[in-house]
Amino acid sequence: MEGKVVGLGGIFLKFEDPSKMNRWYEEVLGMTPNDYGVLFAFNTSSQRGYLQLGTFPSDSDYFGATEQRVMLNFRVNDMEKMLERLNHFKVPILNEVQTYEYGKFLHISDPEGNRIELWEAIDTAFDQEKVTEMR
Repeated sequence: MEGKVVGLGGIFLKFEDPSKMNRWYEEVLGMTPNDYGVLFAFNTSSQRGYLQLGTFPSDSDYFGATEQRVMLNFRVNDMEKMLERLNHFKVPILNEVQTYEYGKFLHISDPEGNRIELWEAIDTAFDQEKVTEMR
């Protein structure tokens, strides 16, 4: 079935000092940080994939409401079909689909007003990034 969530793409957290948190994740937990937090690499039976632990400034408006401290990013297999599905269920869509070299993104709101990011990934765009290997 196309147009559905197929996995977790990232977990985004707000911090007073994201750089300090990135250093802590590296020094204390042994993770490999990148410019956005920590990128985890994993392998499926057919390809390599990535999951981002995103570290954002506490005053970031990327999550929508300032009181929202965590945002989930879900991987989808077909953004256009997903958009049709969302419209069918009258899900609040917060922006237009945005396309980058690493995939398509869309923000929606759940029934309690939490902002959620959907991502149709182009994983090969991350193949040269610093990553933390998931085994």
